[in-house]
Amino acid sequence: MQNGFVESFNGRMRDEFLNETLFRNLAHARDLIAAWVTDYNTERPHSALGYQTPAGFALHLTTAIAHPAARDEGSARRPIAQPAPTGVNDHRAPVAAG
Repeated sequence: MQNGFVESFNGRMRDEFLNETLFRNLAHARDLIAAWVTDYNTERPHSALGYQTPAGFALHLTTAIAHPAARDEGSARRPIAQPAPTGVNDHRAPVAAG
């Protein structure tokens, strides 16, 4: 899947920047490309990242890794379903077989 992100980036860079820009020399090209990449990574939200910028998304991940959620005291798995609300009768009446 990583390759899909690279192809998307390459397509956007080609369509939005390279096809529209004339470069005077290699140094000029490097300066303009660096500015475009910085804008792409810090100013433009990306739908694949929940409409965050790549820099903002990376900051969110770094923060989440540095400060993981508190763990429960026990080692048992958490229940999948929520418990029944207070006052709900969860006792089943026996059913006669036959």
